[in-house]
Amino acid sequence: MRVLLILFGVLLLILGCKDTVISKPQNLIEEDKMENIIYDLALLEGIKSYNPGNFQNIKSNEYVYKKYKIDSLQFVKSTQFYASDISKYKAMYERVQKRLDDKKNPLDLFFKKATDIQPKKEEQKRIEK
Repeated sequence: MRVLLILFGVLLLILGCKDTVISKPQNLIEEDKMENIIYDLALLEGIKSYNPGNFQNIKSNEYVYKKYKIDSLQFVKSTQFYASDISKYKAMYERVQKRLDDKKNPLDLFFKKATDIQPKKEEQKRIEK
């Protein structure tokens, strides 16, 4: 009985650790287009979280589906396919992160300059008096 349990455990480990790659969907979104979709979704969600009042009615996913002429099932299946190869998926997200950082740095500099130009609270009170 003990030997049977050990064999069953070993078999379970072997089958459980098998690398299963999801088969390529028929209407797979190309990698560069998928990267653009992820980028747009991240950007839209960031905008919504920064200013939720003005953008609460915007449905990011629906907008992106229309823009790229895809549907939700195609997006999900393509995401699953790319996520099955973790190194490729990670590289895709790193490129998206780099694009977001490249866009963010000039905006940070702009907002820093804008706040530097505005008078400080103490100076504003003296100006108002």
